[in-house]
Parts: sequence; structure tokens; C-alpha cells
Amino acid sequence: MAGVGLADVISAYSGTQTEFMKLLFGQQLHIGGMKASLDLAERAGIAAGSSGIDLCCCNGAGMRLLVRSRNVASMVGVDATAAVVERGRRLTREEGLDGRVRFVHADACKCDLPSASADFVWSEDAWCYVADKPKLIAEAARMVRPGGVIAFTDWVEGPAGLTDAEAQRFLAMMTFANVEDIAGYVKLLSASGCEARLAEDTERFAPHFELYLNMIEMQLTYDVLRTLAFRAELMETLVDGFRFLGEMARAGKIAQARFVARRP
Repeated sequence: MAGVGLADVISAYSGTQTEFMKLLFGQQLHIGGMKASLDLAERAGIAAGSSGIDLCCCNGAGMRLLVRSRNVASMVGVDATAAVVERGRRLTREEGLDGRVRFVHADACKCDLPSASADFVWSEDAWCYVADKPKLIAEAARMVRPGGVIAFTDWVEGPAGLTDAEAQRFLAMMTFANVEDIAGYVKLLSASGCEARLAEDTERFAPHFELYLNMIEMQLTYDVLRTLAFRAELMETLVDGFRFLGEMARAGKIAQARFVARRP
């Protein structure tokens, strides 16, 4: 989708969208929350005492969970949106984890962290916002040590494929310049010298969007309206958009996928 770039994503995550997502998703702004994070960590073999880099870390909830649940020694989070980085630093201090988790305010495609410096590179449902995915994957591969892993989930095009009209609506409402599919990510990982050990649909997308709609319509209606300055027309657009995403997922046109790749 032409005309969508990093500045648009930063703008979205600096305003109303962040307040809404905090309300509906909590700290973990990805499909499946804590359970999904622990599932990915188990499949990737994230070990105690290891060090990781979270590319597009948002408020750092994933890093804090890995430090707590997997006893990861240290995490560095990279995100281009200053507002969420500052919120992440505050939350990390409040949890007493600022000695093991730090943030870098930078573009994930050129964050200038040392090469081969991490045991693993991590991300959850965030690389869909990055326009230059080949450059992003290359940066992840550069920073992970030989024998280390790249573990991430992301929103992808499903096997049924999107029509042009569906793709335009999907990309516009999510502020995505583009999306990959599972085979496309495997190809990008291979081009950066990494072997994909796992690349599959999590099958979480459709049931979770049904849950989010129920939360909005059955419990959080007033709270959501408040984040939208009580503009009923925005609420209607939001609910319609969530229904569209659920329909696309059930039709096999979009999905959340998980990937684990190893750098030889």
C-alpha cells in the first residue's frame, strides 16, 4: 500500500490507538497474550541465562515476561515510537526489572546494536508494521549469534489469499504498508542465512477476534467509547473493522503465524 511508512505507525501508536489497545489487550499487545508468548518461548527453546533482543518491542511486556518466566538474563528492546518506549521504561522500573531490561529508541531496521550479540531475536505481532521486511530480517540475522534463534509471531496473508479490495481495506485499517505470507517469511529468513525450523499458522486469529468483539460489545463498551472521545461513529467503524478481520481469518485470508529459525 503506497504512502504508508514508519511515520504513520509512530503516529498511530502515539495517540488514541494505543489507549484503545491498552484497554483491550492489556500490556501484551498481541494475539494470545501471555499464553502465546510462553508457547513461542518453549518452541524456540529460550533458555535461562540467555540474552535477547526484541525488535519492535512496544512497551516491553514480552521482555519482562521472558525475564520472569524463562529467567532470561538480559533483554534489549528496540522500538521507533518514543511514547511507548517511555511507557515501557516506566513499567519496567515499576516491576523492578530495569537492571535486566533496557530500551533503545530506534528504527528496528537500523538499530546499530552489535553484530552476533544476542542468543535470540524476538518479536510478537509487530513486524507487519515494518515496510522493509527484507531489511528487518537481515538486521535480526546480523544481531543473533551463530547457533542462536530468531523467534517471532506476525500477522500474515493466509493460504486463501486476499482480493485487491480486501487487501486495501486490511492494510489501510491496520496502517500496514504490506504483509508477508508464511512462505514469504521463510524465503526472507533463508536469504539472510537462517534456516526456518518452524513456520505455521497458530490458528488463534479467528477465535481471539471473536473474544475481542464480545469484550467490546458485552463488557467494555463504555470504556472503549471513552478512548474514542465518546464518538459513536468511531465505535461503529471499530466494531465493523473487527468483524471484517474475524471474517477474513475464518475464510483463511489472514492469520497469525509463528516462526522459529536458527542461524547456523
